[in-house]
Amino acid sequence: MASSELDADARVARLLQRTGFGTAAATDVTAAARAGYAKTLAAVLAEGDDPGATATPAPALGPLPERPEKPGGPEKGSKSEKGSKSAEERGSSEKRGKRDAAGDVRSGVQNGVRNAAAQDASRTGGDGGGEDGEAADEDARKAYRSALRGQREDAVLWWLDRMVAAERPWREKRTLLWHGHWATSIGKVRSGQAMLAQNETLRRLGGGDFRTLARAMVRDPALLIWLDAPKNTAEAPNENLARELMELFVLGVGNYSEADVREAAKALTGWTVDRRAEQGPRARFRARRHAGGSRTVLGHSGDLDARALVDLLTEEADCARHLATRWWGWLVSAENSPSRASLDRLTEAFGARRDVTAMLRALFTDPAFTDPDNVLVKQPVEYVVGTLRLLGLRPRRLPEQGGRVLLRSLGGLGQTPFAPPSVGGWPSGPAWLTTAAAQSRLTFAQYVTRAARDTEAMAGIRKEAAGERPEALARLLGVREWSKSTRAVLTDASADPARSLAIALTSPEYSVLA
Repeated sequence: MASSELDADARVARLLQRTGFGTAAATDVTAAARAGYAKTLAAVLAEGDDPGATATPAPALGPLPERPEKPGGPEKGSKSEKGSKSAEERGSSEKRGKRDAAGDVRSGVQNGVRNAAAQDASRTGGDGGGEDGEAADEDARKAYRSALRGQREDAVLWWLDRMVAAERPWREKRTLLWHGHWATSIGKVRSGQAMLAQNETLRRLGGGDFRTLARAMVRDPALLIWLDAPKNTAEAPNENLARELMELFVLGVGNYSEADVREAAKALTGWTVDRRAEQGPRARFRARRHAGGSRTVLGHSGDLDARALVDLLTEEADCARHLATRWWGWLVSAENSPSRASLDRLTEAFGARRDVTAMLRALFTDPAFTDPDNVLVKQPVEYVVGTLRLLGLRPRRLPEQGGRVLLRSLGGLGQTPFAPPSVGGWPSGPAWLTTAAAQSRLTFAQYVTRAARDTEAMAGIRKEAAGERPEALARLLGVREWSKSTRAVLTDASADPARSLAIALTSPEYSVLA
């Protein structure tokens, strides 16, 4: 444990930073300190209207144009093996730092126009015979890829905008963390509609009974596609969804057997995805594809289907321990595991009702949460969104092709929403602090400093005397204290407010949640 404790202001500041996007305005911290930690926590966790988020509705993404197959079979990468990899293999993949490039943003171009153009291209060239037909097919494939990239960009920029606009950011932060837990990528799902539907499921159900959320997720079209569930039939069970349901989503590594996976896969048979549904991909149950009969999973036997399997798994004590450990790593420390006493408190709060919010309330009131030694590295999305919130910048209103800068920054930092690198989600902790990420952070900081030149935040920095700017920046960014080296650099640059801000945004102190 640390030799010193956080004072009242620092405790509520940590709560607001970690339940938001890594930052908290000084005025909010002051108000929260007056209200007290308990009342502030109750307000954070309470469900209710969020005018800012409500005023930022999801984009209406239409269906994609038809995608012609390349000669010789499906496009490379259309059949993923990620779901069948072991946890060790997934971890190695994550450490290699796979990046999903976001591509270019065509700001202001409506999705319907984009898709209409793509559909026109796919209809050219007749029935595809000869060289003319091959050229037409290639044009159609390009149009398809362009439309898919456009949907991904629209979805990412919309969610970033919603995170910035949210007046009660915990719900969006919770949704982001669940997105990393139920990691699903548009790269394989190939449907912006399905990804947005999953996003809303995580938002709507993420704070209640975990069993209800898990029931919804095993029928979620995006997750079903991502883990090859439509290939899971009575005649040829596919184990991807069953394995990840137990290993990553519900129980954790080592808490099931290979026999349990095989039996669970049979219980999950029958679910397919109708990609031609008018409102986007829809999950459909086909009874003739379901393997009926008695199944034995974790020592329990019965005629299990998907719902019954979820109920069985979420009743296991390993479920509560797995989830408590995951949330601890996201919100308390990725380096220091919970003590036995802390883990018992969290699992007891989760209880028979599988209450996610009750478990998180126990986490936020655990002594370890306000231990100064428990420092977190900001996730890239936290870093970007928190900075935009502090500077009063909305992603959709940024000048100078701002959307493109945000997408490239997140790609360079290693975390693009709707595109996790694997079913294991994103890495955490020091994995974010690479040399390549430092360059992306610098590019982002320089851009937002220019974009913020006319904002209230920048005006406040300019008003400060040069000698006072390091402290003013610390208050603005929620940094408790600059290191000696950072303070020296800030002091040298203090005559230039914009340069001082850019330096502060790239400092080690701002990159972590202290």
